[in-house]
Amino acid sequence: MAEVESVSRSRGAETILDCISDGVITIDLQKRVTFLNRAMQTMLGYEVPDSGMLLACDVLVQSNICSNQNCVLERALRGERVSNFEAMVRRRDGKQMPVSINTDFLLDKEGKLVGLIEVIRDISLVRELCAKTAEVSELKQRLGEQVQFDHIVGRSPLMQNIFAKLPAIAASKSSALITGESGTGKELIAYALHAQSPRRQAPFVVVNVSSLSEGVLESELFGHVKGAFTNAYVDKLGRFEFANGGTIFLDEIGELSLSTQIKLLGVLERGRFERVGSNDTISVDVRIVAATNRNLEDAVREGRFREDLYYRIRVIPIVLPPLRERSEDIPLLLNHYREKFNRSMGKQIARLSPESLMALEQYPFPGNIRELQNMMEHAFVCCEEDTIQFEHLPADLQRHYREHREWTDTESLQAIERQAICRALDKSGWHFKEASQQLGIGRSTLWRKVRQFGIK
Repeated sequence: MAEVESVSRSRGAETILDCISDGVITIDLQKRVTFLNRAMQTMLGYEVPDSGMLLACDVLVQSNICSNQNCVLERALRGERVSNFEAMVRRRDGKQMPVSINTDFLLDKEGKLVGLIEVIRDISLVRELCAKTAEVSELKQRLGEQVQFDHIVGRSPLMQNIFAKLPAIAASKSSALITGESGTGKELIAYALHAQSPRRQAPFVVVNVSSLSEGVLESELFGHVKGAFTNAYVDKLGRFEFANGGTIFLDEIGELSLSTQIKLLGVLERGRFERVGSNDTISVDVRIVAATNRNLEDAVREGRFREDLYYRIRVIPIVLPPLRERSEDIPLLLNHYREKFNRSMGKQIARLSPESLMALEQYPFPGNIRELQNMMEHAFVCCEEDTIQFEHLPADLQRHYREHREWTDTESLQAIERQAICRALDKSGWHFKEASQQLGIGRSTLWRKVRQFGIK
């Protein structure tokens, strides 16, 4: 009768352990698994047959702490319990899974250690949340500097017109579509809208649509539930849930598949969606800011982009001009990057030579601001002096300058020199010391050139 009661209690305990979501495993002192609950079997990716066969724990649960000083059984033998110890466990399919482990001793009636019980929690979702929080924080820090910078250097009429509208656009809840060539700063403007909005304290979540395959994108945007598809071992929050109360930035939105466009339209119209594999409706309050370097009107005509979605995301259109259409900003941008790279590289580069400045100002910059930044970084790496010279610039920029310069004699060269001096004097407000530093020449030389060229 006592044996029947013992078996009954044992089966009752197993039934209870099978109902909890954390994995539970017991091992004896020979490192053999004596019990595995249902959650642990699911976590590992297979079921252990009820054959009475005892499996070695380091075979069944392959972890990065097996066979070293962090082995939880070895620590138990030393009298140590483990609390919230993080490790990696290898699933049956080879996937590494982060887990948190808590242990306690299994004792017999005399209080002698006979084994160990481990409670193992899958912390994949926690790790993902931490990673995304860190990613957003880093993005805020990086973009925060750029937002401030662009408000200072975007002095061309085209950019000032955009900046003047930003506060009113930011204060609204309406969706915005930012268009422009690659490298014009679309992500920067998107963050500026968020940073100046009433949502500034909530998350700013970035999704680059073109970097995700169609099979992954829907899960990334809307999340999925456990078992929705192969390898969906746990519930996953989507980017819209992360962005709840804040702003989601959909970069390269023109790459969305038609099926995902339909679901996105539902979010815009109703503020609700379902995770992949679930019928439960989730409500969110998210502002959508989208961007593309494609012509979405052409995509609508060709049937590659839904017309109703196009007009929903294009409530407020913002068109960013390419750098070649606001060339007056180039010297200001160059000065910004000079100061930035001086700080980050620990250098003290004071100026650009007249020829290097002229080469940069005449370049069309097909890659826009991003390309200008990369060129300045290249020049900083190559420059060991206090002045960036023409030879410090990238080879393709040097080649373009040589192929397109228009002077053929000394008189034309002098005209270009005169133009550079006029520009430096204008920029410095006719402070000769500052202008001579910009040009990389002495102040007396600058006085002589001013008289020589009859500059007034």
